[in-house]
Amino acid sequence: MSAHGDVDLGHTVAGWVGTAVAFVGLGVLALAVVVVSLPLAVLGAGIGVFAGLVTWSLHLAGWGKPTGPRPAGEWSWRVRDLAARRGHPDCLGCRMAGRRVSAATAPVSPAPATRPAPAVVAP
Repeated sequence: MSAHGDVDLGHTVAGWVGTAVAFVGLGVLALAVVVVSLPLAVLGAGIGVFAGLVTWSLHLAGWGKPTGPRPAGEWSWRVRDLAARRGHPDCLGCRMAGRRVSAATAPVSPAPATRPAPAVVAP
């Protein structure tokens, strides 16, 4: 068990890459504030927009995750989401890309594995 417990934190390639690019954009924006440079500020904002586009494209390519928790076997950030090509139900990014899937027609993923409650032992 990790320090965060037994939960799906959603670490994905799309999330890590998008965060790294956005961090660079914020660094450029911070530098623009320090040196009072409008071109640097525009560059930093452009990098921020680029971070969103990179994250979105990686999500559509299957390197993100669908909305909601995933089965425990898919929690690793290296697992590719094969259902992304069809689109995810209730996903704004998929709807913006024209991948419209209603919740009623979406394939049902298996229920996450649950652990049995620990037995209480009286002293």
